[in-house]
Amino acid sequence: MNRGTVRSYFIGDAQADRVVPPSGFTAQLTLFAAGAMAFLAVFALALSLASGRLAHRWASELARSATIRISAPQDQLSDQTAVALKILRQTPGVARARALSQKEQADLLSPWFGPGLDLTTLPVPQLIEVTEDETGYDAQGLRLRLAAEVPGAVLDDHTRWRKPLVEAASSLRRLGLISILLIGGAMAAMITLAANAALAANAQVIEVLRLVGARDVYIASAFVRRFTLRALIGAVAGTVLGVAGLLLLPAASDEGGFLTGLGLQGLDWLWPLLIPVLGALVAFGATWAAARRRLKELT
Repeated sequence: MNRGTVRSYFIGDAQADRVVPPSGFTAQLTLFAAGAMAFLAVFALALSLASGRLAHRWASELARSATIRISAPQDQLSDQTAVALKILRQTPGVARARALSQKEQADLLSPWFGPGLDLTTLPVPQLIEVTEDETGYDAQGLRLRLAAEVPGAVLDDHTRWRKPLVEAASSLRRLGLISILLIGGAMAAMITLAANAALAANAQVIEVLRLVGARDVYIASAFVRRFTLRALIGAVAGTVLGVAGLLLLPAASDEGGFLTGLGLQGLDWLWPLLIPVLGALVAFGATWAAARRRLKELT
């Protein structure tokens, strides 16, 4: 489309706008479709952004942490723990290492064994929390040294379960983005149906306009303006309701895990502002294509 054609789509014309019924089935369908799709898009966007934050947090935090588990007789456990801590202090790339206290280990087991667990009555291994620096350490070399000097020590760098967790979070993010695309496609399809219905209902009016010299661009512009405006109004309403729903979700917390972090955070709250704009663009494209195609059929 040239500049003049684009201009004709957006500048109002009272005579041309009479071609499109201001109310009725097509108006209600357009408003409802745009509002419902915008509402769903808000939650799909929130899911995608929350999954992205989760994947980044797991990738960054778990990648620099490891655990050493020491299983030994009770009378040797303290000595082997001291040797393991000494080795860790001498290992390049280890920023911090500390042995978990009995209370901390009891807290880790409390979800399964209940509160007030007495670790002295159970053969619970000693756990050492290891945090690496930016350069990182040689995990294989550390395993070999621990095997030689601390027979009961096992290094777990979380690789076995960190990667599946990050991949799962990344998959949720992709699912959210795909959902947004599907929502946009469904909205385009519904608006196309509404535009076709309006064009078919006004076939006689279109024929009269053509007889008095109206061009197809002039006629199509009326449909494009009216349906784009309806979609914009519906998308704004749906977005407002979706954001209100996000505000009702519980705030992120360590106790609640992922399900309490589905809301938007920080500058992420600006992203929903794009949803009404994108909804209007989808309506513009769908109505323009439907009008041009339908007008050719009515020739």
